[in-house]
Amino acid sequence: MHLLWENVVKNLMNLWSGHYKELDTGTETYQFPAHIWDEIGAASAASGDSIPYIFGPRPPNVASDKMSWTAELRSFWFLYVGPVVLRGRFSRPKYYEHFIELVRLIRVCLQFEITHTEVDSLERGFIKWVQDYEDIYYQHDPQRLSACPLTIHALLHIAQSIRFAGPVWASWAFPMERYCGSLLPAIMNRRYPYACLDRYVLDQARLAHIKLLYGLEEQLSLGQRKTAENDCAVSIPGYDSCVLLPAKRPFTPSRGLCDKIISCLSTRYTATPAAIRSALPMEVLEWAKIRILNGGDTIRSSTLDAGADSGDGRNASYVRYELLVDRNTRYRNRPVVLEKQTFYGELQHILLVPFGPVPSATPPLLHNETLLLAVIRTCSIESSDDRLDLHFYKQLGRTEVVDLTTIQCVVGRIHDRGRYAIIDRSGALSRALYVDEDA
Repeated sequence: MHLLWENVVKNLMNLWSGHYKELDTGTETYQFPAHIWDEIGAASAASGDSIPYIFGPRPPNVASDKMSWTAELRSFWFLYVGPVVLRGRFSRPKYYEHFIELVRLIRVCLQFEITHTEVDSLERGFIKWVQDYEDIYYQHDPQRLSACPLTIHALLHIAQSIRFAGPVWASWAFPMERYCGSLLPAIMNRRYPYACLDRYVLDQARLAHIKLLYGLEEQLSLGQRKTAENDCAVSIPGYDSCVLLPAKRPFTPSRGLCDKIISCLSTRYTATPAAIRSALPMEVLEWAKIRILNGGDTIRSSTLDAGADSGDGRNASYVRYELLVDRNTRYRNRPVVLEKQTFYGELQHILLVPFGPVPSATPPLLHNETLLLAVIRTCSIESSDDRLDLHFYKQLGRTEVVDLTTIQCVVGRIHDRGRYAIIDRSGALSRALYVDEDA
């Protein structure tokens, strides 16, 4: 936490903006012109509208806001926002590649599990990164020695620390820093601050003991709880991984949407469109939100609830979902070979559909079922950066209807220079996060 977010990363940002210890760029050109740095700051601040609140606080304006930065905010900006807004803005590609290599190394450090092979690769990676750092910023000039603080050398010891103490999350300073922050409101008397702290710590310990002894964790929780929303959550048989959340309303699909629903269910039940149409009601129930259980995300539909109750307008309607796709769909005479593919799109409708029976289906459906369907407008991905699991698009594509269980998580988006970048915390490079106990 202190080594990276409060030192190395902070110093890099100061070097790029020209505010590092009155040091010039020497023989390199890594510093951004003022107007480019202002553009980067504006894009960083604007990204908060399209990044769900579950990702963390809104990213500040990196160019003008000097007071809002915390270790957590700097971490999120460096790992997710920076790779998008800095892309193509450095005067030479090597500066961006050097930055991206540090992002990649840090993401490996933050994995929940890490192998010995990855630690060995991490050690080699940090050695190479520090050598490149000396070439770019120190330039082997004694007059520029201030560009090499002790924290740069400390990067060389991260791999060995992981070997001794385990993954970074097992020993980072976030829990202690958060705990110290929680003690500040307990000081009610400036003359006797330690007496206030003693009383607060004792009361917290007693309360924790009572919770564990009598199983009263929920009843005695002092954190913010969404009791009313939880009471209104609706579980649907056959959909054990999620619950529906209000609001809800009757919904009559348009003819085009109805055709897409029929196409989806015809494939699912191996039945003719006419048989599926006769088993569908004219009116269904539309819900505003779903919550994926066991610590999953709360996702909002863009048409019924685009974030109205979040209070700050942060969009939480874009999702990652997975479908089985025929690899040979373009070849009529080849056998069907299904493979799982990942897609991204805007969740427009969450539909509760009573359906059935369909005796002509294969196998026959002889009873009524309740289906949860998602209407998603896909993102037309133009390019991807597999190193950081970033995907770029400019416009939305087709609309498709899928089963709600195909939705994996909510994703964020960053708009920059006419296109969006999709950031996904749950992909191959997902990382450990510190979560407050009462969150």
